[in-house]
Amino acid sequence: MEKDYFAHSTAVIDEGCQIGKGTKIWHFSHLMAGCVIGNNCNIGQNVVISPGVILGNNVKVQNNVSVYTGVTCDDDVFLGPSCVFTNVVNPRSAINRHGSFAKTRVGKGATIGANATVICGHDIGAYAFIGAGAVVTKNVPSYALLVGNPARHTGWMSEYGHRLNFDGNGMAVCPESGQKYRIEKNNVTRIK
Repeated sequence: MEKDYFAHSTAVIDEGCQIGKGTKIWHFSHLMAGCVIGNNCNIGQNVVISPGVILGNNVKVQNNVSVYTGVTCDDDVFLGPSCVFTNVVNPRSAINRHGSFAKTRVGKGATIGANATVICGHDIGAYAFIGAGAVVTKNVPSYALLVGNPARHTGWMSEYGHRLNFDGNGMAVCPESGQKYRIEKNNVTRIK
């Protein structure tokens, strides 16, 4: 049967992976048995996708990323170069904790910057933006901008990745798309 995706000859794809149509898997990447990759994803060089990981459609995984068991990424997520997800809060080499992997969900359209680390058990909201090198140690609200170590909430981002500046009425407009947003009780929603 002909495959509906592209895999470079150096990629290792274990039996039992589900890979969507139009997905591209590049040099020296390893997709492990039981992972699910959506349609039109791009898996960069030297990426590890562990068993049980689920990536939605149009997920971009840049070079040198490790996505460990317990992670789910919704559609349109961007994982920047060398970002890492953990799956055990207190790892020890001599202690097997395979039965206690904590879950992490990355919401639709979210961005995780280069070299960022997401500590397991913390969800990233839709369209959130995690800056390069940040270390996420708590749940992240939708549209939130977090930077630093530990990551601090420093603002809000539009679906197009622009910082939102709210007026006195709690309204903001994305300068690129013209989309409108409202903030109420520290919760941002897009006005459709």
